[in-house]
Amino acid sequence: MADLATLLRTHNGAGRVAWIGLRLARLEDLQPVQTAQITTSGLRGDHARAGKRALTLIQAEHLAVISSLAGGVAVTPALLRRNIVVSGINLTALRHNRLRLGTAEIKITVPCAPCSRMEKILGTGGYNAMRGHGGWCAEIVEEGELALSDQLVPIFD
Repeated sequence: MADLATLLRTHNGAGRVAWIGLRLARLEDLQPVQTAQITTSGLRGDHARAGKRALTLIQAEHLAVISSLAGGVAVTPALLRRNIVVSGINLTALRHNRLRLGTAEIKITVPCAPCSRMEKILGTGGYNAMRGHGGWCAEIVEEGELALSDQLVPIFD
């Protein structure tokens, strides 16, 4: 039987970048891109927030959950206003860990809570449909490049 420290470091595999989005100004729609530069303040060209909330990530697997909880509304990454959608790894299990994202290094910091705009975007109950499924914020440890299908890999010392 594995000890807890070993279990916390064990994942089925690396995650994969499924979508990348940038917004040029606050409140503007996100535009999908194939590649992006990750800088200390977030994605270059994005209306960024430096520090613990420089980057926002959400799991692709949660899009269907949010859709179901919002009454079957078609949920796309751009609607949810997160920069990066990843699949194949549990972001919640990576909280407070350093990760290799493309050639950059990030650290998952705090949950990315939904904003009140989700009620308008997803309809009645949209805000609550996202609670617990809204993704995570991350700070940038090391700048780098990111492209669709790049891996998201935990870094353990």
